[in-house]
Amino acid sequence: MLVDEELYRRIFKKKKELDTLRPFSKSSLKRLKENFYVESTYNSNAIEGNTLTKSETRLVIEEGITIGGKSIREHFEAINHKNAIDFIESIVKAKKKITKDLICRINELVLDNIDKEEKGIYRLRKVHIGGASFIPAKPDLVPNLMNKFLKWLNENKNKMNIVDFAALAHEKFTFIHPFIDGNGRCARLLVNFLLMQRGFLPVVILKTERRKYIRALDEAHKENYVPFVNFIARNIERSLSLWIDALKIPVKGDTEEYISLAEASKLCPYSQEYLSLLARKGKLESIKIGRNWVTTRKAVEDYVRKNKK
Repeated sequence: MLVDEELYRRIFKKKKELDTLRPFSKSSLKRLKENFYVESTYNSNAIEGNTLTKSETRLVIEEGITIGGKSIREHFEAINHKNAIDFIESIVKAKKKITKDLICRINELVLDNIDKEEKGIYRLRKVHIGGASFIPAKPDLVPNLMNKFLKWLNENKNKMNIVDFAALAHEKFTFIHPFIDGNGRCARLLVNFLLMQRGFLPVVILKTERRKYIRALDEAHKENYVPFVNFIARNIERSLSLWIDALKIPVKGDTEEYISLAEASKLCPYSQEYLSLLARKGKLESIKIGRNWVTTRKAVEDYVRKNKK
């Protein structure tokens, strides 16, 4: 197992807690899904350079409004990503297994009205990724590499733990770089497809964590997989935490309500800066909201108790 054991334990503890809150109310589920559509679309596109703000993204995908000063491509990227999410949800409900046609369809949706000639087909040309330490395979090798990738997915979907499986699937897919464009977005959509297949919530990789994300993925391409696996794991935990927080009925004195690290530092012998380091490393149970880390009183108490020595 590549994922940190403590982090893995927390993920499944939160998965069980979320399951106790089912069935979700229709209004809560609708609100959470709408928020996910915007968060996922905004962040995934922003990682690739799209300049629409979160509020502008919401207007484009919910209201169909055109934003002045933004390119047509950026509008289509927002619309397309939302359509790709809808497609992912539909194939999860239909219990379809992953195939070449399914992966190509995701890319076709991502590049709709952007690249009419090469959307949804394996790339026909070489590509170079700025800042990356590897060179993707030559185009004539892509079909065979993707066949091996699909075989790996189907052979390991029930053998590996979900965290390792989803993270390694992302790494393998982006290393092949099968399409002329949209590979990053397709990889993140693929991760969510695999998570949802196993009953987990989809995740959002934040634009604010882009550097950490790219750096960890680059290390994974060098066969140092642990940082990237744990990065994906922390995003899985974040998604579960946010949904639990939104669905739970507040109780006075709840030690699991989120507090800032500044407030948390007053409850323990650690500084705010040290708590931030623990949060970034996944050692302290915490999540990132926007640019800020938050934790809970219980998480701080648990960490202090476990590390008394």
